[in-house]
Amino acid sequence: MNEASKKLADKAGLAGIAERLSDIPVIIAALALSVGVVWLVSSDALLTGVFLAAMIVFAALAWSVSRRQAAEAAPEFAHPDWSVTVAALEHVDHAVAVTDRAGRLTCANSGYENAFDGLGAPAALTLDEGSQESLSSAARAALRDGQAQCEIVHRSAENPALPVRWGVNVRRAGRGDDFLVWTFSREGRREVVTDLAEQLRGRLGKGLGRAGISAALVAPDGMMIAASPSFAERATGDAGADLAGTPFVALLTQDEDECIGWSREGGQGAPLVLYHVPAADPDLAEDPDPETTPSLLLAVEAAQGLGGNAGGSGAAPHLEALLSQLPLGLGMADRDGRLLFANPAFMRAAGREGQLPPTYPTDLVVREDKRALSEAIRRFAQGPATAGDIAIRLASQPDEPVSLSLAGVRGLGEAAVLLGLTDTSEETRLKRQVAQATKMQAVGQLAGGVAHDFNNVLTAILGTCDLMLMRHTPGDSDYDDIQQIRANSNRAASLTRQLLAFSRQQTLRPEVLQLPDVVADVSQMLRRLIGEKIQLVVTHDRDLGPVRADPTQLEQVIVNLAVNARDAMQMQGGSRAGDGSGTLTLSTRRVTTTDVQALRSEIIPAGEYTALIVEDTGAGIPPEVLGKIFEPFFTTKEQGKGTGLGLSTVYGIVKQSGGFIFAESEVGKGTRFIVYLPVHHIVPGSAEDKGGKAPAPEVAPSQWAGGGAILLVEDEDTVRIVAERALTRQGYAVTCARDGEEGLEIVREGGTFDLVVSDVVMPTLDGPAMAREIRKLAPGLPVLFMSGYAEEQLRKEIGLSNAFFMPKPFSVQQLSEKVGDVLARAARR
Repeated sequence: MNEASKKLADKAGLAGIAERLSDIPVIIAALALSVGVVWLVSSDALLTGVFLAAMIVFAALAWSVSRRQAAEAAPEFAHPDWSVTVAALEHVDHAVAVTDRAGRLTCANSGYENAFDGLGAPAALTLDEGSQESLSSAARAALRDGQAQCEIVHRSAENPALPVRWGVNVRRAGRGDDFLVWTFSREGRREVVTDLAEQLRGRLGKGLGRAGISAALVAPDGMMIAASPSFAERATGDAGADLAGTPFVALLTQDEDECIGWSREGGQGAPLVLYHVPAADPDLAEDPDPETTPSLLLAVEAAQGLGGNAGGSGAAPHLEALLSQLPLGLGMADRDGRLLFANPAFMRAAGREGQLPPTYPTDLVVREDKRALSEAIRRFAQGPATAGDIAIRLASQPDEPVSLSLAGVRGLGEAAVLLGLTDTSEETRLKRQVAQATKMQAVGQLAGGVAHDFNNVLTAILGTCDLMLMRHTPGDSDYDDIQQIRANSNRAASLTRQLLAFSRQQTLRPEVLQLPDVVADVSQMLRRLIGEKIQLVVTHDRDLGPVRADPTQLEQVIVNLAVNARDAMQMQGGSRAGDGSGTLTLSTRRVTTTDVQALRSEIIPAGEYTALIVEDTGAGIPPEVLGKIFEPFFTTKEQGKGTGLGLSTVYGIVKQSGGFIFAESEVGKGTRFIVYLPVHHIVPGSAEDKGGKAPAPEVAPSQWAGGGAILLVEDEDTVRIVAERALTRQGYAVTCARDGEEGLEIVREGGTFDLVVSDVVMPTLDGPAMAREIRKLAPGLPVLFMSGYAEEQLRKEIGLSNAFFMPKPFSVQQLSEKVGDVLARAARR
């Protein structure tokens, strides 16, 4: 038990003793009071003495009985004995601390004290900003939910160059849930520097010493981090000496001829050759910074040849075996360009994991880079001992240039070149993901902007068609042509809705629902869509959680996925039988938090989900195509048979609903789409919790016959003209404005209106800004916004009460009905 924990335990023991002694003064006071009352009443000394003796006996019996009862109840109500707690913690192979609700340290084991430089509370540890915030968030989450986890990086005061990653588990405990138990374990990924330091002190350092190589790990400030036993013995005479924190240059000396030797040998020993290797993390996305990256320094006597043969041209089998354990990608080539050796990390970084090193390093790169690499090796082998980098393209990944470090090696026999290569596979994967996400975001913004502008055009076309149809009756020569224009305009409007769905800017009407109900509603239509040769199988899991989504949009998701599956099975050779037949399976599944954690996905956060699975037995999707299927306008169908917006629409609807979608496919075996929707948890006390539905909004009259004065603000001339004509035909007094400034000026000049109908996006002064200024002059004036963007997005930006929304494109009838509905609501206020 450590000293501080003993002090905490002693305090707890003293508190228990004090509690037991606190009862004695109470008993004495009660006894004295009773004896005094008897003496005052009787004035008889004998009687008072007898009474005093009886009371003493009675008090002793009562005190004994109460102590026995207290002892029997002690296990349930006793104060915590921290000495026992700390003793138990000492047997745990982790750093453990206990804090109270105020964050003060109650007790801790010696592992915690040794790991974090004392006994400060977790909240007071010296950490970087990100780690400190992670600890604070974990504490709040544990007090709220009972348990939480996080990861931190800690640098000890004695050796700040050795960062250690800790996995932290925080658990609420105590009879009143007033304590937090912090468990720190080294379960996270360890730093390269930490691994190197341990290996140098252990087997790797001993092996290097047997080969005549002394190794040291040095911080950027020149202070020693760790050293091999041979280095410690040559530098101090003691192989077990701890050199951490010792200046590296203090252990070496340099004579007039610039020969380096050991300081303790006083210039009498053999000269040394030092080799410098940056001890960088192989997962770093950029080149190591010499100002912050520790260095691995290898000290070898200059007279020692490579492999014991100063003039030989053979490889270095002993060096290959020793350096094979390093996590750094290292290789060595001779002056003729032959690869002498390459450790496993080098071959893994070159995309040849598990293979034997090639004869020449140039065999690892593309043909165009062979000449440049060969010349670089020859230049570093023949010139002075310098280092540098060269950009090459590996044959295993020709599209991604990587950086190869080269350093001239002298003093180990023949001149050679040390090669350093970092594994960039993870970096390449992250780059591709970022590029894909950036491209999808850019396309989504473009799609949303195009849909907004196109909606203005469609609004004018649809409105003009409606006005023309008012003057033509069925049978007229132009009636069918106008209807055809209107039908095509509605078809174009559906395409814009798909664009808005992909860019997650469409208007949703979410409801709390069960997925099996949505699947049941759409199943009959699916049977007609997929045809008779394809069998539809529907299965549902039990105890599915409710989800909150737009049922109409979910039906579109199911239909789009089912139609894609049908096309995949009906393609030539698409089904296993080759005749267009197959099986389409729709299933729902309950996904628990444990199931999500088992997936080990970096995309889906832990939680409960209800999954929709759509699986077919079609031809499958090739791997090179699978990553592009959710991109807009990407299709593998023949020209004229697909817009390329089906799966992108599905992707947008799922993401806007807060869910996730994944595709799994194997060529020749079919494709499976899995949609994860988060379970909607009902808030206690709400209408849903009481088993009912939220009260339906009051329905306004379908016809408004009261008329009214309307201020119409629209910067698109065609849309403004159509809207003005439509509202005028309904009996409204319409005043038009071309932009927000003109509309505001009309109100300032004394114009009074019952309703403002305005576009949202306009030059100079947009609709919401104009509405706010108008509200200062006419408070409570209702505003009806028209826009091609999503209602949810606009409501967050607008933030106005008594404001209504109508999406574009709209027909003349829809505009008239919406205006009448808003005026009717305003009249009832």
